[in-house]
Amino acid sequence: MANYSLPINLFEYEQRARSHLSQMAFDYYSSGAWDEVTLRDNRAAFERIKLLPRMLVDVSKRDLKVNILGESLQLPILIAPMAFQCLAHNSGEVATAKAAASTGAGMILSTMSTKSIEEVAASSNNSLRWFQLYIHKDKGLTRALVERAFAAGYKALCLTVDAPLLGQRERDKRNQFVLPTGLHLANLTSMSGLDIPHEQGESGLFAYFAQQLNPAVTWQDLEWLQSLSPLPLVIKGILRADDAVNAVKCGAKAIIVSNHGGRQLDSAIASIEALPDIVAAVNNTAAVLVDGGIRRGVDILKAIAYGANAVLIGRPILWGLALNGEAGVTHVIELLRAEFDLAMALSGCTCIQDIESSLIR
Repeated sequence: MANYSLPINLFEYEQRARSHLSQMAFDYYSSGAWDEVTLRDNRAAFERIKLLPRMLVDVSKRDLKVNILGESLQLPILIAPMAFQCLAHNSGEVATAKAAASTGAGMILSTMSTKSIEEVAASSNNSLRWFQLYIHKDKGLTRALVERAFAAGYKALCLTVDAPLLGQRERDKRNQFVLPTGLHLANLTSMSGLDIPHEQGESGLFAYFAQQLNPAVTWQDLEWLQSLSPLPLVIKGILRADDAVNAVKCGAKAIIVSNHGGRQLDSAIASIEALPDIVAAVNNTAAVLVDGGIRRGVDILKAIAYGANAVLIGRPILWGLALNGEAGVTHVIELLRAEFDLAMALSGCTCIQDIESSLIR
């Protein structure tokens, strides 16, 4: 462990991470789309939710374990798929995967990772790993990614559906975001030579999405996607109940309620506010997870009380990675675990099943 006092919460991790990252990297990780209304509201929405704790319950023992798609986790946390983690630390996604494995959390690896599908799998053998997919215009490339993820032991395919085009992140545009020399799209450069272009006056990532990703994908394409492997399909980026119902009809085994961390359509609803309607519409026919704005263990309690089976944690993982690599990510997860455990006890809950809607005002 590095020789300094550790941050005591996730907000402090963010403050400290700023000095460990280039301006371009910090802005890439932290920014939202346009005026960043949704980015701010993801956090504010959690703060608006009030709790009604139960008293005089024996909470001397607590159990945080959950089961997601038949796989056991030690706590209801998965690490959200995030691109370019080597911008934060040279071990990147490998360090993140090791931290997830050691804490009993799950991890979703991004298509746009800076460590390969296989390298990440080899680093964290027996842990829960899903692979996040963007459908490229080149169907052969998409097929190859799915086949590699299946061969490497990933347990589900997580299709991001809220990015037919990339949201306009003005900080990236101003910085003309591009990957620094030596960093590449590890899963794509090896197969097809694809990389983030240098684009004058524009974010290279914005240009990449416009050139390579397929904006014509519809519900009909899910059947083709599922034909490529036996992996269960998870749909990420749903904010409407009718879309959630469609996803289940098309074979999705889990839904991730998400507005992409406020990075796609600005003024989209906060994920936590979209969650209850989606939980009701899905009605236990699929697992429901949520991300966006979770910074405290009590936020996890609120999400589960609203009906989520688990949550995804995004940016705070990157702040931990920037500060102290694998140990930093581990500490971020442990902070959340300790806060969530305490919030459960103070609410009169001894296990995940005790956390239900009567706790929420």
